[in-house]
Amino acid sequence: MHFKDKVILVTGASRGIGAAIAQAFAREGGLVVVNYLRQQAAAEAVVASCQALGGDAFAVAADVTQPEAVQAMVAQVLREAGKIDVVVNNAFAPYRFDPEQRKMFWDTTWADYHTQVDGAVRATYNLCQAVLPHLRQRGQGSLINLVSDLTERPSIPYHDYATAKSALVGFSRTLAAELGPLGIRVNCVAPGLVYPTDASRHTPEAVKDAIRAQTPLRRIATPEDVTGPVLFLASDWSRFMTGQMLMVDGGLVMG
Repeated sequence: MHFKDKVILVTGASRGIGAAIAQAFAREGGLVVVNYLRQQAAAEAVVASCQALGGDAFAVAADVTQPEAVQAMVAQVLREAGKIDVVVNNAFAPYRFDPEQRKMFWDTTWADYHTQVDGAVRATYNLCQAVLPHLRQRGQGSLINLVSDLTERPSIPYHDYATAKSALVGFSRTLAAELGPLGIRVNCVAPGLVYPTDASRHTPEAVKDAIRAQTPLRRIATPEDVTGPVLFLASDWSRFMTGQMLMVDGGLVMG
């Protein structure tokens, strides 16, 4: 799987799953745009690791929930790299996967839902709107959106987070139907609990043990486990796939 001469924009790539995805593309020779919000030093460290792995990279700060910032980021990438081949919408609003501290439904406000929808759907909408004129002009491109296996099996009812990710699945499939005739593919990758990440840092060990026990492969995903399906969906190996959701949870959800 080679991404030499390909330009890949990964949002929320200064840490966790996003950083692992950026490094995986770099390992295959890609030029990776490392989007970040505030953590410039962490983003520059990811850039350095991408370059050490044999690819190239540069960092761009942008709040993906703000349309003007996203438009400016896309314009900068096109100026510096000349094109965009792949967009990975990985950024999301901060969340804490701790069932002992989660809000029950009756304590969950509409503002909580709003925050998560902005972080998942609005951010993806903004970037798709910004990059689409370029992709349409070229008649090709791959958009990959990170969702969650909680959309299919809410084993722990994180109401606001799972609702936002479910909306992103619907957004992605609808977009895939419309953009397919233009040569642009849209797919989703749905991890289960991934550790270590900032979001899973506070997940109790007993909860992780319970998930492992229910998972056929008997472990929890690492950030690196998510990278293979993302690269597959970005590559020509999946050229006849669009509107799909790949589960990356060790078999916890099958279907």
